[in-house]
Amino acid sequence: MSGGWQGSDRVDRLPPGWKKIRAEVLARDVICVLCGVRPSSHCDHIKAKTDDHQPSKLQGVCAECHGRKSSAEGNAAQRANPRPGRRRPPEQHPGLR
Repeated sequence: MSGGWQGSDRVDRLPPGWKKIRAEVLARDVICVLCGVRPSSHCDHIKAKTDDHQPSKLQGVCAECHGRKSSAEGNAAQRANPRPGRRRPPEQHPGLR
């Protein structure tokens, strides 16, 4: 497993036999399905944020494309569900209280 999964709660979501599933996907998709140039080294969910680990729902991608895709998905999720600002509301002037 890659270093990003070690010590992570995401490891708990992996099914039994994950190493075999991952190996099957990387053997099927030898070249990155996103760029078609670099060798696949990461096993990626086609649809983000799913825990469906069927090989048909996974794809082999290179590290660069995986990082770019995951970043875009994370940014889209933040735009869809913005968190409230961290700034304190302005205080009312003491003479107006």
